[in-house]
Parts: sequence; structure tokens; C-alpha cells
Amino acid sequence: MKETIPRRIHIIGSVGSGKTTLAKEISLRLNIPYYELDNVVWIRSKSGDVRRTELEREDYLKSIIQSESWIIEGVHNEDWVSNSFHNADLIIFLDTKYSIRTYRIIKRFLKQKLGIENSNYTPTLEIFLKMFKWNRYFEEVGKVNFFKKYGKYKDKIEVVYDTKNFENRFY
Repeated sequence: MKETIPRRIHIIGSVGSGKTTLAKEISLRLNIPYYELDNVVWIRSKSGDVRRTELEREDYLKSIIQSESWIIEGVHNEDWVSNSFHNADLIIFLDTKYSIRTYRIIKRFLKQKLGIENSNYTPTLEIFLKMFKWNRYFEEVGKVNFFKKYGKYKDKIEVVYDTKNFENRFY
């Protein structure tokens, strides 16, 4: 029996785990739009980011989830995101090694500061340092909270430790 290709995918992982890269790759292969949860939380503009109200954020996410196909990626696992996990055909939990995520945070910051890589935010030293804090928090608290809260979806959760060649399953 041939496996059905998922049309609604939620990718969760820490800072530097490879969420956006994997979402972009799967999006290209399956021709499905992808959405960053950070851009659901924030309205991006040249003059500065503005946080959406809870209602705006929830309405925006609801409009994405109601569409036929989507890839949603982000670190968030709070209640406002729960319908995304519920409606997903596949939940990819990226459990990339802590040391690799740390390396990627440093590499990303340097590339952004040198103008080699674009960013949705201004890469300040304050945000750079917060990324290490968020990475540690995800490792110690976020992982446990995710599986406590969303373990009920174990039949559609796939834990991925290394994204190399993982996207090849979406041919």
C-alpha cells in the first residue's frame, strides 16, 4: 500500500534546529505554501515589527489551518497553536543535537551581521544572546512540554534527529 503524502505538516523544533530550511525544501518538493509562526505572531515592516493581538494571531493561524494544504514551522507549542497540531497530517519534531543548534545560531548571526543572510529581525547582540537562552529552554522545558501536551498525536508525530536526506521521502 502506498503511503499518502501529507498535505498539512507542522514542523516544531528549537532555534537552529533546521525548521525553516526543512519547511522550504518540503514546500518546493510538494508545492505547498509554508508559514513561519514568528510571522503569525509579528507583523513585519521596514519601520519595525508589531506584535499581533491574540485575536489577530489566532484568526491568522485559523485562516492558514483552514486552507487545503500548508506547512507551519516554529518553536511554539502554546495553546494558541494547538489546532495546528490537531489538524496536521504529519507533525515533524526536529530533535537536532544541542551542539549543532548552538553552532547554527552563531553561524546565522555572523552571516546576518555580514549581510550574507537575510533576517526577519535586526540581528542585535541582545537577540543573539536570547537565542542561546531559548535554545537551552527548549532543551530543558520545551521538549518535555510538547510531548506532555501533544503526545496524544503520537501516530502522526515523527521525531527527526538529522534532516539530511529526510526531505527525500517527499518525492
